[in-house]
Amino acid sequence: MFQRYVPADGFAALFGRSEGFGVLLAAAIGVPLYACGGGTIPLLQQWLAIGMSMGSAAAFMVTGPATKITNLGALKIVLGLRRFCLYLAFVMAFAFGSGMVVNWLV
Repeated sequence: MFQRYVPADGFAALFGRSEGFGVLLAAAIGVPLYACGGGTIPLLQQWLAIGMSMGSAAAFMVTGPATKITNLGALKIVLGLRRFCLYLAFVMAFAFGSGMVVNWLV
């Protein structure tokens, strides 16, 4: 689906060259997607092939499984709204930081 409808040069511009923004965007996209760790691997392989940075892929890989809808529902019930929002903020911050470190190392 991405190969057909998303232009590769536009995708590379969003997630490849502008490292900080691309990492943050990848982390933000990973939050609402219902993705498991194994299911994102083929998707990330394709995205990396068309220009996604390794840091953006790492950020997406962290937020996707950490924010599956079933996990979020259980966490909101157990933690309450305030701590649940803190959890989401921590996941986003950790994903962004991890992505930036990966970009720096690679």
